[in-house]
Amino acid sequence: MPNFTYIAKDTLGKTIQEKVTSANKELLISQLQQQGYFIISIEEDNASEKILKKSSLKLKRKFKGGGVTIQDKLLFSRQMATMLDSGVNLLRTLNIITEQVENEQFYKVLCKVRDDVEQGVSFSLALAKHPKIFDSLWVSLIEVGEASGTMPLVLNKLASYAEKAEAFRTAIISALIYPSILVCVAIGAILIFAIFIGPKFQEMYSSMGAKLPELTQTLLNLFSFMRSKFLLIFGGICAIVVVVRKYITTPIGRLQFEQLLFNLPIVGDMVRTAVVEKFASQMSILVESGVPILYALDIIERLIGNKVCEGVILEIKSKVKEGKLISEEMARTNFFPSMATQMIAVGEETGELGKMLNHVAAYYQTALQTFTSRFATMFEPIILIFMGVTIGTMVLAMFLPIFNMASGGG
Repeated sequence: MPNFTYIAKDTLGKTIQEKVTSANKELLISQLQQQGYFIISIEEDNASEKILKKSSLKLKRKFKGGGVTIQDKLLFSRQMATMLDSGVNLLRTLNIITEQVENEQFYKVLCKVRDDVEQGVSFSLALAKHPKIFDSLWVSLIEVGEASGTMPLVLNKLASYAEKAEAFRTAIISALIYPSILVCVAIGAILIFAIFIGPKFQEMYSSMGAKLPELTQTLLNLFSFMRSKFLLIFGGICAIVVVVRKYITTPIGRLQFEQLLFNLPIVGDMVRTAVVEKFASQMSILVESGVPILYALDIIERLIGNKVCEGVILEIKSKVKEGKLISEEMARTNFFPSMATQMIAVGEETGELGKMLNHVAAYYQTALQTFTSRFATMFEPIILIFMGVTIGTMVLAMFLPIFNMASGGG
């Protein structure tokens, strides 16, 4: 079996360099990772065998499918930060991490990034060539890290931001899962009753020649219409959804849709809170990393993902260029809550703007999670009552003629 020399760090951060014998490099990587080691490098002692093994490993390598996830980028940034902080150069770091990536799409992207860096392209510019994976926030912070020599610090900040964003997104989705299931069950129950159960009762009452109560007749007529026009109704709904989605993708359509959302009673507050949280969390990481305010606002304008807020940020940016304070301009727009603008004003006065933005983001994350949880808690009984009343009415309408006949017969 071939001999390998590996350099790794244990759980305490101690660097370990040893020579070992293993069947192949892939097996050795697996064994070291199971021991909790963070692998910095593995070299096969025989250079010719190394080339042969490397080519065979690439042929046998298995990747996970799917797109690049937050977890993939989180692991990438943590590994990059650890290795660069340990003194490993950028190109070698990219080589090692690329060979450990499990996602095929991410592997291909990192290979291109590594090749660009090898040819002398800056790391930030190499990442900028893949905007679907590394957005403006990533590129800008990496650029700051390159200029200031604080790449490990910046990468750790990116990882922390990704962790918080993922935990926040998971919490919101978890709160909305059960109400969504209830809505689907309610719609499914109505469709099953209309398509399968209703016709059985209709055939039975037609064969009996019974005179049906108005409620029963109305419901059976509705079921009959739904069955006969099912494809038309379904096609119409799909067409409306497609047209609305296409219209929303246009700048004016998206702006009007967002304005409508903001004006809705409960949903509007929820959407506004989510936008403010995103603004504060992204601004905090940019400001704490040393990005100038104007440049940070320019980045947020592209990343915020909300046309209404984009317009607001554009207004703020134009005034900040004239020397105005960001907190004053945020308050003037009436888009941001007063609590957020007051905390940011304190941050500007004390020179701790990054920290205050971080506090604002944390506050609105908690507020949005609480709001979502309460909304889901209130929504659940409403859906249950709706299901009970709807299904109860349908059952009563189906059996009402039988009750009438029994009562008349008595």
